[in-house]
Amino acid sequence: MNQLSDRLNSLSPSETLAMSQKSNELKAQGIDVINLSVGEPDFNTPDHIKEAAKKAVDDNYSRYSPVPGYPALREAIVKKLKKENDMEFTAAQILCSNGAKQSVCNVLMVLVNPGDEVIIPAPYWVSYPEMVKLAEGKSIIVHAGIEQDFKITPEQLDAAITSKTKALILCSPSNPTGSVYTKEELAGLAAILAKHPQVIIIADEIYEHINYIGKHQSIAQFPEVRERVVIVNGVSKAYAMTGWRIGFIAGPQWIVSACNKLQGQYTSGPCSVSQKAAEAAYVGDQAPVEEMRKAFERRRDLIVKLAKEVPGFEVNVPQGAFYLFPKCDSYYGKSAGERKINDAGDLAMYLLEEGHVACVGGTAFGAPDCIRMSYATSDENIVEAMRRIKEALARLS
Repeated sequence: MNQLSDRLNSLSPSETLAMSQKSNELKAQGIDVINLSVGEPDFNTPDHIKEAAKKAVDDNYSRYSPVPGYPALREAIVKKLKKENDMEFTAAQILCSNGAKQSVCNVLMVLVNPGDEVIIPAPYWVSYPEMVKLAEGKSIIVHAGIEQDFKITPEQLDAAITSKTKALILCSPSNPTGSVYTKEELAGLAAILAKHPQVIIIADEIYEHINYIGKHQSIAQFPEVRERVVIVNGVSKAYAMTGWRIGFIAGPQWIVSACNKLQGQYTSGPCSVSQKAAEAAYVGDQAPVEEMRKAFERRRDLIVKLAKEVPGFEVNVPQGAFYLFPKCDSYYGKSAGERKINDAGDLAMYLLEEGHVACVGGTAFGAPDCIRMSYATSDENIVEAMRRIKEALARLS
């Protein structure tokens, strides 16, 4: 007898985690699988950050922290926002959580009432619509295809806003596409949002430092919307700290206070040792961040070049993050023996089982014509993965 809540039964499992699990199952059987499904840097956390964590253990940072995080970490984030983004915040406007994932979820849970609409540009990160479901809101999906570099226009945004719109989730640099909104493009969106003062902007900037076109641009820089922007960021991607689970929000005091109240009943403050490590990440040497960014840029160039050589792939050039999102629907309807490719999920499963490369079908990202490949892996793996993909696809007719 299924006695689970309707809330839980309405949720979809994470497609990215599911593909990663299937890939690990094949690996456990001794099959050499190259995993391009996971969204995490393949680098180790820089040594000075690890040393700070070891010191925190020795210094007995083993007790509950304040719900929004230690004051020293929040001050470090305030300084980072001032120095890197030229934005003024107080420590009271910062709340640290168990990863940026919880940060986004917190904001939606404190803002959204049943039936409220949340605008989500597609392609989107798989968890956004599911989080809106949890908050009993309604996702309004605005589609942007490869021909517009997966970025929505001001006109599209304007058409999507109604009297029920409560929030917009904007992710730049984007997971899953790697697209980055320019300052001019963000100004265009901000001009539309300025006309709709009820809309809160959730700016997911977790990939801020993995950017190949220069300085990161935030929609929070525009005074006409600044008081309604909640910046979401964290240490996972820039500092190769995915498992440390530290994200944060920076935003209007009333929203931060509400998230603090929610988190106080839910998880309390994040891991004490991880917070001391995150503080070291923000105040310490930033050279490793740039080294990793350069490596990702080199890999981006490599995977784009190789993907463009795959017949039937339509490829754009991602300007941030570490994902390639080729359009591959030209293979739908083709088959190899008894096996027919009907959609992106079939194609991803075919590439995993026949090519031994794990990717994620684009349907879960709101883009059923595409597949997502993470190039957060070695150059050798990228070359071999693309060779296998090309060979496997050549067998389809």
